[in-house]
Amino acid sequence: MRGLDTADTESQPRIIVRIELTPSAKEHLTRIAKRNGMTQVAVTSRLLEWFATQSELVQAAILGHYPQAIQAEIADLILKHMSKSGRGR
Repeated sequence: MRGLDTADTESQPRIIVRIELTPSAKEHLTRIAKRNGMTQVAVTSRLLEWFATQSELVQAAILGHYPQAIQAEIADLILKHMSKSGRGR
């Protein structure tokens, strides 16, 4: 996983995007934001920035594009791929 350079992201102009969340997702977002002393907008923005830097394999796994029956195998394959490419550090 790559860290974000917050100086770069904070100085960039902002674009407002409206999202729809389930009540459960909203509760999680609220709890995470409070625990980290951040706004919900900042948490959402940083998560999306991080997500965009992940490989297509990782993105597909996060989005649930792999069948439940092979998810453990996919996780192992992704970890092996990340260790070979140096992205797992």
